Amino acid sequence: MDGEGALMAIRAIERNVSVRTSTKGFKVSLSRRVMTAFAWMFVVFSFLFVAAMFISIIGDVLIHAWPALTPKLLTDITNGIGGGLKNAIEGTMVMSVGALLLAAPIGIAAGIYLSEHGHGGAGKMLRFLSDVLVGIPSIVLGYVGYITMVIYLGWQFSVAAGIITLTVMLLPYIARSTELAMANIPLAVREAGYGLGAGEGRVVLHILLPGAAPAIMTGLFYAVALSMGETAPLLYTAGWSNYMWNGRFTKEPIGYLTYVVWTFINEPFAESHMLAFAAAFLITAGVLILILVGRWLLVRGQRRMGVYQG
Repeated sequence: MDGEGALMAIRAIERNVSVRTSTKGFKVSLSRRVMTAFAWMFVVFSFLFVAAMFISIIGDVLIHAWPALTPKLLTDITNGIGGGLKNAIEGTMVMSVGALLLAAPIGIAAGIYLSEHGHGGAGKMLRFLSDVLVGIPSIVLGYVGYITMVIYLGWQFSVAAGIITLTVMLLPYIARSTELAMANIPLAVREAGYGLGAGEGRVVLHILLPGAAPAIMTGLFYAVALSMGETAPLLYTAGWSNYMWNGRFTKEPIGYLTYVVWTFINEPFAESHMLAFAAAFLITAGVLILILVGRWLLVRGQRRMGVYQG
């Protein structure tokens, strides 16, 4: 009994000491409380400010575009500064999908190389050039495309010139997103694959890429959204056409939505202004849908792998 009583007394003393040390050691000072409250207020204000700007932009575009959002907008081609946007919608889809088909294989391959073998001088140089390419204004890329493809190669304003210019612009984004997606896979996964006797190609194609696929797909959707909103590089390479695309890749211009926004808003006619806002609404809605789909695929893939906690 004496031993049990002594043990209980020791535990009681330890509890009292722990309570005292915890209350004294974790006492928050007044200045820290003030700074914490200020930080929370700043975060909430920043969120509300961004949300208000987003809702304001979407609402303003929707209000001005609402009179033009009719079936005619999707079924009629542009006629001067009026008509519909069927040709522009088709041209935007052709340019964006074409650029994605060219940029995705090259960008993903570059991202895999940077993730698995990009620790040396070649990898550092490739990252540096990728960062430089990201910083180049898109209008400069369009001017280079105009000099090389439209004039020197004689393609004139064409689909091919616009797609290749957009491809060059999207490559660094796809490569970097692929590299980050591959780098997030633990090293133990690679070691497990090699330990089972799989070669490097099998490890990359059958183990790493499936695990990184949701993040890579998100990067691809973001790249498509970026290409949909570009105007400057297409002004120099794709030109503009009031007609539907006839399937030719060279010596034939094509219409696209951003041209309508850039040009029609400067016309002194109400119909042209409505078309410009309608084109802006279609671009905004398309970009928003792509971002949401990409985010959904990323969360869905992470949940399937058991790494998503949100």
